[in-house]
Amino acid sequence: MTEAAHDLSDNSALIEENSASYVPLSARHGRVSDLFTLWFTTNIAPLPIVTGASIAVTSHLSLFWVASAIFSGNFLGGCVLAACSAQGPRMGLPQMIQSRGQFGRYGALLIVLISSLLYLGFFTSNTALGGRALHGLIPQIDPGYGAAIAALAAVAIGIFGYNTIHFLNRVGMWFMGAAILIAFVEAVHSLPDTVWTIGPCNLFGWFLCFSTALVWNTSYACYTSDYSRYLPETVGLKRPFISSLAGAAIGASVTFVFGAVLAASSYASSDPMSAVAALGGSLGSVLLCLFVLNIISHNALNVYGGVLTLITIIQTFSASWQPKRMARVIMSAVVLTGCLTVATVFEKNIVSTFINIVVALLSVLVPWVTVNILDFYVVKKGSYDIDSFFRADGGIYGLFDVPACLAFLAGVVVQLPVTSNAFFSGPLAHLFNGIDIGCFIAPPVTALVFLTLKRKHIGEARERLAATQLS
Repeated sequence: MTEAAHDLSDNSALIEENSASYVPLSARHGRVSDLFTLWFTTNIAPLPIVTGASIAVTSHLSLFWVASAIFSGNFLGGCVLAACSAQGPRMGLPQMIQSRGQFGRYGALLIVLISSLLYLGFFTSNTALGGRALHGLIPQIDPGYGAAIAALAAVAIGIFGYNTIHFLNRVGMWFMGAAILIAFVEAVHSLPDTVWTIGPCNLFGWFLCFSTALVWNTSYACYTSDYSRYLPETVGLKRPFISSLAGAAIGASVTFVFGAVLAASSYASSDPMSAVAALGGSLGSVLLCLFVLNIISHNALNVYGGVLTLITIIQTFSASWQPKRMARVIMSAVVLTGCLTVATVFEKNIVSTFINIVVALLSVLVPWVTVNILDFYVVKKGSYDIDSFFRADGGIYGLFDVPACLAFLAGVVVQLPVTSNAFFSGPLAHLFNGIDIGCFIAPPVTALVFLTLKRKHIGEARERLAATQLS
């Protein structure tokens, strides 16, 4: 039996049996609205609040212009996230396994490695934040011990798997939504009158806020179908797209703007979590408690998806391996040990370091997601041969897809002159005040190269797919 044919032998088991394999139609379940609750609740968390406060201070913009940039950036990034999320019900596969149909079995390996780095980075950063939040809530708990508690709880949920993650986000949405709304109102009451002055717009400051918000939701794109792949194929593409977009754009925008409000209010401090704790007496404590629970729930996504990507990496070189429940448990323990060690040793600067890494990796994510969306919606129109994803020779997609790999490389290279991040600055970056505009240059270049090189292969690939399906 190939991994593509692997079924969920015990659909009622508490711990999910499936790993990186195909989810057969007989095992599909769930509601499209779960995608809204997942992406909305996931974003009502400390890390986007910290990010929103940081860009508000750095941009030197009035609150009006900061908010307009945040909403615009999160909406555009949400569209990218949603376009990938909508692929899950059609494919029944994790996002990174699906990339084999676009880049080839080995060609997809680079983005799988980057995806695992993002997942593990998110997990480590949120573990550190969870320790701080627990310490703020209960001062007797050392941040290091708090991080361990938060990480262990998240890993436990991640091991339970897909259904548990969605259930917790469905329930948590109401508590987190109500709490952030009340806290928002409380923080707005303390704003000085000058904040409401629209004032002049600093173009570079606005673009900084916009691009950071864009990065935020785009950074999720490489694993969104992990959380939609169990939905029935009959839900189509439009409904999952709209539900994912609404949840991600609204959730991220609310928390980003909340961070900006905290930065401008009388609660402002060098640590936004301290500002949260200072809100309205008991309200701050309640919000911190909910944030702790949300960090744990959010981190369950990170460990769950991180494990899927690590399994995908190993399975790339061992096509006969059919990982099941125990593989996920063992890999989860490995992730827990490694990330918790990093979170406790580098607790003071892990969050800022990870944000810098995410920004730097955008130069790789943008060309990948451009190829992903074009291949799925334009070239193959959602029709893939599932068995080929799990064949050692790559099946009809081969080990490397030359047009996709060259287009990806072109999209990365074209950004280098204007790249600006904590690790590298291109020769033209100074012309844009150090703001990285590569994410706007890469898509058209990547698309042009990909579609030009792919055009002569489209008819041939469709013939191969048709022949495979008939046989």
